[in-house]
Amino acid sequence: MLLPSDQYPKLRAIDIRQVMHDGQPSLLLRDPLQISDRFLVISHGLGPALLFCDGKHNRAAIAGKLRSVFGLPVDVSLVNNLVDALDEALLLDNLRFKTAQARALAAYRAAPFRQPALAGQSYPANPADLRRLLDGYVAAVGQVTPAPPTGRGVLSPHIDYERGGRVYAQVWQRAAEMVRAAEIVILIGTDHYSPEPITLTRQRYATPFGVLPTDAAIVDALAHALGEEAAFAGELYHRVEHSLELAAVWLQYVRGNPPCPVIPILVGSFARYIGGEDPATDRRLEALMTALRQVMDTRRTLVVISGDMSHVGPAFGGAPLSESDKAALRRSDEQVIDRMRAGDAAGFFRVIADTGDRQNICGLPPTYVALRLMGAVEGELAGYAQCPADDEGTSVVSICGMVFG
Repeated sequence: MLLPSDQYPKLRAIDIRQVMHDGQPSLLLRDPLQISDRFLVISHGLGPALLFCDGKHNRAAIAGKLRSVFGLPVDVSLVNNLVDALDEALLLDNLRFKTAQARALAAYRAAPFRQPALAGQSYPANPADLRRLLDGYVAAVGQVTPAPPTGRGVLSPHIDYERGGRVYAQVWQRAAEMVRAAEIVILIGTDHYSPEPITLTRQRYATPFGVLPTDAAIVDALAHALGEEAAFAGELYHRVEHSLELAAVWLQYVRGNPPCPVIPILVGSFARYIGGEDPATDRRLEALMTALRQVMDTRRTLVVISGDMSHVGPAFGGAPLSESDKAALRRSDEQVIDRMRAGDAAGFFRVIADTGDRQNICGLPPTYVALRLMGAVEGELAGYAQCPADDEGTSVVSICGMVFG
C-alpha cells in the first residue's frame, strides 16, 4: 500500500537542465544535494508532468491533467513509471528521501571536516600541484600592489579557475595584506540550489592546503539569533556548494599558516524580493547582520564575498550574444559595479531588481548582505572578465573582483 506522500508525489527542489539525448530534446534531472548519484533523463514532452508533482495530485490526476491541459496521450502507467523512477533517484520529497537525507547529514556532521568537493575535478587535489596552478595565474597578471591591511572586505568570483584565474589572481593579490591581518573571516557565498534564505554549518572547510577552523561559538550565536532549525535546515548544501570552497582555496593560498578562523554562510536566492518585497525588511537577514556586527566590533574582521555577476546567452535560456551585446553587457555590469564601489547596498539591489534580474546575477544575495554588513565602505575594482559559457562564444558569465575599505 502506498503512503500518502507516494500517492500524491511531490518533487523536491532539484536541478533540471535541457539537454539533447539520442538526438531528442530532453530534460536532465539531478539531485543538487548529491544524496543519490542517480540522475534521470526524460523526454521534453513529459516535462509538464513535473508541474503536477506538487503533493496535491495523485498519479491518476497527473495523467488526467496531462491529457486535459496539454493534450498528451498519457495513461496512468506512464505516470507510475515516471514517479517510481523519481522515487528511486530520491528526487521526491517523501519518507525515502528524508531517511537518506538524515543519514547523509549525520555523516557530514560526524566527519572531521568538510571534504573539498571540487579537488581533483575543478582544481588539483595535490597541494603542490595546486600551488603551481595558482602561482601561474599570479605570474600571468604580474605583481599587484596590496591594499592597506585595514580593508574590510573582498569580492571574489566563484567561477572555475580555468576561466576566472586572472581575476582571482588580481583581487586576491590586492587583498593579500587584508587577508593576513584578519583575526576572523566571514565567508558569505551564493547558495545556488537550497530553498533556504540563510544556511549555517559548524563543520570546518578543508582545502588541499589544510583545514580552516570554523568558529563554532560564533556559529552558535548566529543560530540562536536565527533559530536553530532555520539556521541549519539546508546545512547539507554546504557539502556540495562550490561558492565558498573556491574562495577558501585562495584565502588559504594567500594567508598561509596559521589559518584564520572562518564563519561559513550560504545565502539563498533573492527571487522573492525581485518582485517587490524589500530585503531590508527581512527579519532573518537583520538578525544575522546584528549578530555578525557584534563580532566585527570586537575582532579585526574580513568579509569575503563569493559571487559571480551576469549569466546570459543560450546556456542560460537567453538569446545568443553578439560582440555589441557583450559591450552592452559590460556597460550594464558597470552600473552594478558602480553601486558596489559606493558601498550602496540598497542601490545595488535596486539596479538589479529594476531589470527583474534579467542578467541572472548570482552574486546578488551574498553581496547585498555583505554591503549591508560592512556599512560605510568604498569599493575598488580589481578585475573584470566575461568568461565563455558555451562552445560558440554566444553565452558568457561575467565576473569581477573588488576590495572594500
